[in-house]
Amino acid sequence: MKKYALLLTLTSVILAMTAHAQQASRFFPEKDLVTTGIYYYPEHWKEDQWERDIARIAEMGFTFVHLAEFAWFRMEPEEGKFNFTWLDKVLGLCAKYKLKVLMCTPSATTPAWMRTGYPETFVMDGHYIRGEHGTRGLGSIVNPVYRRFVEKIVTEMARRYGRDENIIGWQLDNEPDAKPDYSPSSQEAFRKWLKNKYKTIDALNAAWGAAFWSQWYNNFDQVIIPNTTLVGWWGNNPHALLDFKRYSADAQAEFLDLEAGILRKFISPDQFVTTNYTAVCTGADPRRTRKLDFATYTAYPNGGTDNIGDQGFRLGNSGVVLFASEYYKSVGGSSGVMEMQPGPVNWGGYNPLLLPGTVRMWLYHSFAAGGKLACSYRFRQINYSAEQYHAGVIKTDGVTASQGGEEYIQFMKEVKELRRLYRPGSKMPEKLAARRTAILWDLENYWSIDRQKQTFQWDAWNYPVKFMQLAKGLGAPVDVVGPTADLTKYKVVIVPAYEMVDSSLVNKWRDYVAGGGHLIITCRTATKDYQGHFWEAGWAAPISGLIGAHVKGNDMLPGNGNGDVLMKLMHYRWNNWADLLEPDTGTEVLAVFDNQFYKGTPAVIKRKIGKGTVTYVGADTDGSELEKSLLRDVYVEAGASTDDYPPGVYVYWRDGFYIAVNYSSGEYAMNLPADARILIGERILKPAGVLVWRE
Repeated sequence: MKKYALLLTLTSVILAMTAHAQQASRFFPEKDLVTTGIYYYPEHWKEDQWERDIARIAEMGFTFVHLAEFAWFRMEPEEGKFNFTWLDKVLGLCAKYKLKVLMCTPSATTPAWMRTGYPETFVMDGHYIRGEHGTRGLGSIVNPVYRRFVEKIVTEMARRYGRDENIIGWQLDNEPDAKPDYSPSSQEAFRKWLKNKYKTIDALNAAWGAAFWSQWYNNFDQVIIPNTTLVGWWGNNPHALLDFKRYSADAQAEFLDLEAGILRKFISPDQFVTTNYTAVCTGADPRRTRKLDFATYTAYPNGGTDNIGDQGFRLGNSGVVLFASEYYKSVGGSSGVMEMQPGPVNWGGYNPLLLPGTVRMWLYHSFAAGGKLACSYRFRQINYSAEQYHAGVIKTDGVTASQGGEEYIQFMKEVKELRRLYRPGSKMPEKLAARRTAILWDLENYWSIDRQKQTFQWDAWNYPVKFMQLAKGLGAPVDVVGPTADLTKYKVVIVPAYEMVDSSLVNKWRDYVAGGGHLIITCRTATKDYQGHFWEAGWAAPISGLIGAHVKGNDMLPGNGNGDVLMKLMHYRWNNWADLLEPDTGTEVLAVFDNQFYKGTPAVIKRKIGKGTVTYVGADTDGSELEKSLLRDVYVEAGASTDDYPPGVYVYWRDGFYIAVNYSSGEYAMNLPADARILIGERILKPAGVLVWRE
């Protein structure tokens, strides 16, 4: 009976996601390619400037205006007293200049009257100190009083604007990331969450390994949120912390669904509901939401990091858009960038000018990866307050376009031309479909590994991004998928450091391989169950039969340590992590460790199962050339050709167009077919260059 109930639950989730995916495509017709927008804050500016600004937005070529996300104080200046007259005027101006509106709920920025009258509505930090009025994202999303106020403002907005034909959709909150909250409201909500999950205190004690260091609980009332601030890193229970992360993500998703549910009572079916997660979002899990039509992300690729080559600090981190653009399709099948950095920011370690063309390149990258909308924070660079130095598409004089603004204008003009050239019904070329790749990733595994990295060199977020960069470097279309995804549509599936598994997931991988799939598994996979416990068996025991080997141990070297792997007479350096393998009879050894006391033992192995293959990569190499070589060999075995693009050059196919972008500091000559028709750009891709062509 339990299995049947679980099947029904999974089926309902899949059907709901399918319905959302179909609805998301309805909001964004394929022929439009991408819809462009801009954040505007009328509450920041004199009323006699509003019309000038709205007219300028339309003149620049934007399609919609993003409004109201931080304007709670203006919409409800006193408790229970609402004022939308000013917002009505702005909406009227948008309609006058034929601009659509993306309306936002303001729950990220509570008004001052709430903090003074209802201090319990604010989060508590790890020292049990209340947050203070003066910034965003400090409302306790599980506090019933705060929720009551949120319900009121969202209801008032939905009633007033839910049938406005000029409003295309709604954004919930702002950059939700499941902020840790140690307040009494959160403590109570956490205990309720634990009771619902474990039912009995004995089950919780077993799951948390509470016998260690006398952490045993007699009842749920004794449980408090694990607090690394006061207990210290060493003393905290990793299983309790994992559950705190899960609870926080569930609470964030439920809060977003609460707002979405209120909106749907009043708004038109033609208005979508979304939110804007940060590109690198380590707390909120978008896959936990049930009522969003799709998810978007905010992208700030350049905060002064060095990246690729001597101009990399001006070009940004290519992994930001690369990963986010695929990951956020997990919700509704569509995505887009809600905040694209328009120039220098104010919060980076250093904040350099961008290389001319960089903002345009980022926009094309998001578009190439399937982005349905492209929006920027913000229209005008503000003259005061916390983000004075954060660029806008208009400079501080209020009228002159910034470098980023000019690049938005150029992008929007070029998209108009691509719309004219669009051909409906374009099908992905077979040479690309033959390389179609999935990377299996979820936040729970990130939380688990990031908590116990074992070596300061392990980068839990960017490790899967590395494999995405490698696959894209070989010209493969790449999706980021979760554990319930259908793997059969992919020629290659990569499982990078997927720590927590169960037998059903491993069996799913085996079935995929037996059916003709090509599976690549890396070190640090299947070492724990879903509670974060080691197996009472050999290391990574659940996959031993799948990979055809036993993992006998693992090694980590200091930063200056020099580990060596030998494969095909080539040497590859590692010092982050290595799994020592003992292969079964019949398992092929592809590479061996070539120094340290275990010299000669296998580092990479491969075996065939049914019609497919499984490759286990036991070392995380520094330059990733070993992993790239292995991946290339897997594509060849899968019957696919490969390209060989340098780091930072990414090529996509979308809606009949090939699109290439260049994050590297050097020029790159694209090898195009003789009959290729260049639509935008030149064959020689300069740094920050964009090339669009059709074959």
